[in-house]
Amino acid sequence: MTFTVVVPAAGVGRRMGADCPKQYLPLAGKFLIEHTLERLLNHPRIERVVVALNPADDFFATLPVASHPRLRTTLGADERAGSVMNGLARVETEWVLVHDAARPCLTHGDMDKLIQAALAGDGAILGSRVRDTMKRADAAGHIVATVERDHLWHALTPQMFRTAELRQALLAGLHAGASITDEASAMELAGKSPKMVEGRADNIKVTRPEDIALAALFLSQQEQLA
Repeated sequence: MTFTVVVPAAGVGRRMGADCPKQYLPLAGKFLIEHTLERLLNHPRIERVVVALNPADDFFATLPVASHPRLRTTLGADERAGSVMNGLARVETEWVLVHDAARPCLTHGDMDKLIQAALAGDGAILGSRVRDTMKRADAAGHIVATVERDHLWHALTPQMFRTAELRQALLAGLHAGASITDEASAMELAGKSPKMVEGRADNIKVTRPEDIALAALFLSQQEQLA
């Protein structure tokens, strides 16, 4: 069985404070999104990768990876859920993975664990356990509570579900005006209970300027261990 990956890449990366979307920032001799897509395309069970791009994006087509025979593009949307929905329209496999464009350090080992867990149930997502003390603050930034961290996880990607079920869950969530922050949240609203699969802590999402240096370090370490 092979699978498709949808990569929403229509964002502009405002928190990076850069002159370009964060997926096009230089990282270890390439652009960030090139590392991400190569990790996906090089996995033996990935049949196709669909990238949802900003309608104004005229840079992606210039990248060498854009001509890969197993890569397709589609138009993205203002919100992540809309981009994923557009990507799903180009998916022909029974199961689909959704992965952040700004997570370049994903390993094949984590993908294998995710696939195995997803196929056994209602889908699955990669996650990392919360290790720090968690605080809840009010709008003014004052602490109002300490949150028990047992059983709390950081949601990572990829997240993997049956294509038809994810499409239906996203459509229902969007129609209801629900806040859909990731694909698992849409599946939860649909009554599903995806499996949480513990992934590597170096599967970081590049969000702030300091994350670029950290991602470069992780890529270097992974290369040395390969």
